[in-house]
Amino acid sequence: MFRPLVYVLQRTIGTGDLKIVGADGRVHEFGDRTGTPVVVRITDKRTERRLALSPSLGIGEAYMDGRLTLEKGTIYDFLEVLLVNVSKLERPGWLRAMDFVQEVTRRLQHYNPVGRSRQNVAYHYDMDGSLYDLFLDTDRQYSCAYFEEDDMSLDDAQIAKKRHIASKLNLSDGMRVLDIGSGWGGLALYLAKTARVDVTGITLSEEQLKIAQERAQAEGLTNAVNFELCDYRDLRGKFDRIVSVGMFEHVGSAHYRRFFESVNDLLADEGVVLLHSIGQFDPPTATNPFIAKYIFPGGYIPSLSEVVPAVEHEGLLVTDIEILRLHYAMTLRHWRQRFRAAWHTAADKFGERFCRMWEMYLASSETGFRYQNLMVFQIQLAKGLNALPITRDYMFDRERELNVRKGQPSRSRTQRSAH
Repeated sequence: MFRPLVYVLQRTIGTGDLKIVGADGRVHEFGDRTGTPVVVRITDKRTERRLALSPSLGIGEAYMDGRLTLEKGTIYDFLEVLLVNVSKLERPGWLRAMDFVQEVTRRLQHYNPVGRSRQNVAYHYDMDGSLYDLFLDTDRQYSCAYFEEDDMSLDDAQIAKKRHIASKLNLSDGMRVLDIGSGWGGLALYLAKTARVDVTGITLSEEQLKIAQERAQAEGLTNAVNFELCDYRDLRGKFDRIVSVGMFEHVGSAHYRRFFESVNDLLADEGVVLLHSIGQFDPPTATNPFIAKYIFPGGYIPSLSEVVPAVEHEGLLVTDIEILRLHYAMTLRHWRQRFRAAWHTAADKFGERFCRMWEMYLASSETGFRYQNLMVFQIQLAKGLNALPITRDYMFDRERELNVRKGQPSRSRTQRSAH
């Protein structure tokens, strides 16, 4: 096996049970034989070199193309062994050089003007919608769930997420609400059903727009919820509440000031914003190259040190920050297990290579939240000091109220308008 690869693995894998069968058929053993046994086979010398020189991209591509196969364990098990140990590694010079190149080009990789943003969104979200039915909850919530209990079902945890967000928005009757990045419409419809508010949802995905509009029609909420194909930079109007869940990761750090400038322009004087996004505890770093190339082109995970200065620059007030540490790891585990259970269905429609790519995406994301300092932040913002109650009790009270009635009032907006 390629000597630099053996060198790196010998210095990295102190715990775990990893065996790698090289292209020459020789078996190399690493770790202390604890944990889940993992046996990996590498099919050719070129792949061995690629794994040593560019592991972050090389592992994903090799697994996707069938040049790296698992004879025992799963790709998640393999990534877990690597990441549990990798923090102990002093990276060799060639990997540090590649890190430097990625850092130099970091801002260019997620420069997202309007046209490019539309292309990036279409790449991921305008795929055949049946894919998402294989692993998401029934409401198609494609963002971090909120696990009030460890053994909650995915559907219940996603309802809890919507309930948690609604409580922070402190909604009142008659408010105008904007949902930036409204996806398939689940959150906007939920908010319209939990309060007498008018919601505008905007997305850049034509497929998501179509489904969201159909859902609003089917639920009798067309008088309360309006979905539009629109970039946040092009929207006009004033809103009492603005919410954005799982969209900020597509903005790009070069556009943070423009994002919060737009939010400030759209927000009423006593308005409130709730921003929910993946983040990282570490200082700013480049996007995982496999995710950037195959899953979310133009995507970027921010550090709070990048977000808060942009908020301050636009004169908005940070009124609350909550960090959700392992909730997304738990969400991704549900998604990964559901996707693996539906593998044959997915393979018949999308092909084995796509399935391996998607499993790599879900597995690497889950291990990232468990072992690589990823998290989710919810930042509440306001324009004025008096926009919200003086203590946080209102959040807990509202969340308990919604939990009692499960956030699902029986009256549609069509029925409301008759009163």
